[in-house]
Amino acid sequence: MAAAPTLEFERPLADLEKQIEELKRTAAERSLDVASELAPLEKKLGELRVEIYRNLTPLQRVQVARLARRPFTSDYIRLAFTDFIELHGDRLFREDAAIIAGWARLEGETVMVIGHERGRDTKENLRRNFGMPHPEGYRKALRLMKLAEKFQVPVLTFIDTPGAWPGLGAEERGQSEAIARNLLEMSQLQVPIVATVIGEGGSGGALALGVADRVLMFENSVYSTISVEGCAAILWKDGKSPEMREKAAQALRVTAADLVELRVIDEVIAEPVGGAHADHAATAASLKDTLVRNLEELRRLKPDKLVRRRREKFLRMGQFSE
Repeated sequence: MAAAPTLEFERPLADLEKQIEELKRTAAERSLDVASELAPLEKKLGELRVEIYRNLTPLQRVQVARLARRPFTSDYIRLAFTDFIELHGDRLFREDAAIIAGWARLEGETVMVIGHERGRDTKENLRRNFGMPHPEGYRKALRLMKLAEKFQVPVLTFIDTPGAWPGLGAEERGQSEAIARNLLEMSQLQVPIVATVIGEGGSGGALALGVADRVLMFENSVYSTISVEGCAAILWKDGKSPEMREKAAQALRVTAADLVELRVIDEVIAEPVGGAHADHAATAASLKDTLVRNLEELRRLKPDKLVRRRREKFLRMGQFSE
């Protein structure tokens, strides 16, 4: 598989990493000791990485959230869970590979895992429809949520999609109804639900897995009602220029820091220096610890109180003035 393209703001890091690799290769070929030359370069690389990722703009965080190098739902299933058994189909039309779901164990406890799944290459992106589910994907998710409720098992969802698929076939099969049905049923589900935005959370396609007792977000993930390009195209008739996209990203308040301040989400999960794509294992370990802690708190609540608090949580959202 070809290497993923480097983001513009990551180029100084890529150049420095290339310089370090060339020095190591030359040292290996000629049996030279280059420790004294490597140490300052590696120190500089670490400092530069911290500086860049500490000062990302909202648009840069959007770019990081969309990276194919970031961990996907399948990566977190492999790294943070055990005994995963994938379940397929909505029992109405077909299997939708844009959503991966099934039983798993988290620290020995049975859970239902449901998440968007994108691809890292062209073949996988086509199979997964770029992480954009059809209505049958959301109906599969709902079927498995109801199955989890039947056995009193917590539901863990992972959000990473540009949005629900807007194609003609999806609309004919009831895309909007499928999303609305998920919102309704998730608001009433009598088991703990924890949703985590792991990459790009776009529009109703994200919200269809996002009605939860706890909504978590990774530090460099984004969550919004519309893409920054779509917003800029509607408001300023320019969805392509970096200036308008940056303006839209700032106006939409898409970042985890913004959304926790607005009380749309409950907690931000820190990422390793350089982003989640820099260290999949460390990122998965942080996710696992956060999920375990939240589930321990939610497990103490009775089903009726769980549903009531979930409803109140979403009713409190939003600000208005008269």
